[in-house]
Amino acid sequence: MQSLNVILLQSDSSVAQTLVASLCSSFHSVRMVRSLDELRTSIPKHRCDVVVLDMEVATLSDVERLSREFPQACIVCTHRLADEEMWTAALNAGAVDICPSTDAQSILMAALRNGSQTRSAAA
Repeated sequence: MQSLNVILLQSDSSVAQTLVASLCSSFHSVRMVRSLDELRTSIPKHRCDVVVLDMEVATLSDVERLSREFPQACIVCTHRLADEEMWTAALNAGAVDICPSTDAQSILMAALRNGSQTRSAAA
């Protein structure tokens, strides 16, 4: 288990619950929030290392702003219909990856890979 803290913001509550269940066995803590405001408050409060952010809840400018405000947290974006153009735009906005929201394995791998790198760089 990685000693990383994850915060998740998803538009679909059943997808969110599935992701929380999938991520819980690999991370120190996984928290689900319901809004961007709650996400912004929770990142420093819970020493967040990884944000899993649904692009149906946030805009590219939200990703960019979160990346600037919280450079210690890597942002893994999700979307029901992630495509090459969206992936490129999310990366340019500051995300470390974008995965289909139902692909828990890809989200887990992106969070593990990038969260560990972020933690190592900060140490």
